[in-house]
Amino acid sequence: MTGEGRRAAVSGAVLMALATAAGALGAHALKGVLTPDRYAVLQTAVLYQFLNALGLLLLGVLLALQGSRLLRAAADLLLAGVLLFSGSLYLLLAGAPRALGVVTPLGGLCLMAGWSLAGWALWRGPQRRAG
Repeated sequence: MTGEGRRAAVSGAVLMALATAAGALGAHALKGVLTPDRYAVLQTAVLYQFLNALGLLLLGVLLALQGSRLLRAAADLLLAGVLLFSGSLYLLLAGAPRALGVVTPLGGLCLMAGWSLAGWALWRGPQRRAG
């Protein structure tokens, strides 16, 4: 597996493990502690992390098959998006200042941009290298 494919796949796997831990913590330790609204925020953070980490794993495999700059950029955007979106929600739930909430939509934009770029890269198909 190429370096960029490995980085994306490993990042996706680590994010999946962390999402599993966050979901289990929420379901077993925090459900009775958090208000229903705050618990819903936790569930949103975990869901987005799971789905996009799975996508990051997939992009890692695709990068291993066809090293594309567009797919690499898409994977980087997905990683940044998960860290910003879910990460900011986790931090807010842990008591971070509410001003940190401005980061959450930036993470969402990174996720949308990453998936859009991945779609474009896949639509274009493998690029032939001059040579």
